[in-house]
Amino acid sequence: MQFSGSQLIKAPLEEVFAFVIDPDKVGWCGPGVESIEMIDETHFKARAKVGVGFIKARFAIDMELAEVTPPNRAVIKAKGQAPGSAAYGTGTMNLVPGDEPNTTLLVWAADVVMTGLIATVGQRLIEGTANKLVSQSFQCIREKLEG
Repeated sequence: MQFSGSQLIKAPLEEVFAFVIDPDKVGWCGPGVESIEMIDETHFKARAKVGVGFIKARFAIDMELAEVTPPNRAVIKAKGQAPGSAAYGTGTMNLVPGDEPNTTLLVWAADVVMTGLIATVGQRLIEGTANKLVSQSFQCIREKLEG
């Protein structure tokens, strides 16, 4: 599945970039996140409880900041495991100055593969849930950076 979009954030580009590459900051904006553990500068682990329809699972997720080009680009790779399900994905964030002073346009794309029990609920239900979770994440990011 592929997802993409853009978000205008009322904060300077450098500040937005620093936030989105810091797992201890951006990580807590993920719905269902229960823990975040830094392994080193580019690797971290998270635990998150995610539900799709009637199926709920607690994922152990290994993440890597695979590419970081300050202050404009970051690529993250993730691999999550839950009993009977797995998810693999790559997310790309490109940041450009917004049209207004001290604003940033964050253009993002994600490519996700889900397998197992969660994948059986159907792509339409998964897409709807994913879009809802992405929206909640960006709302949190905007609140933290704009507040």
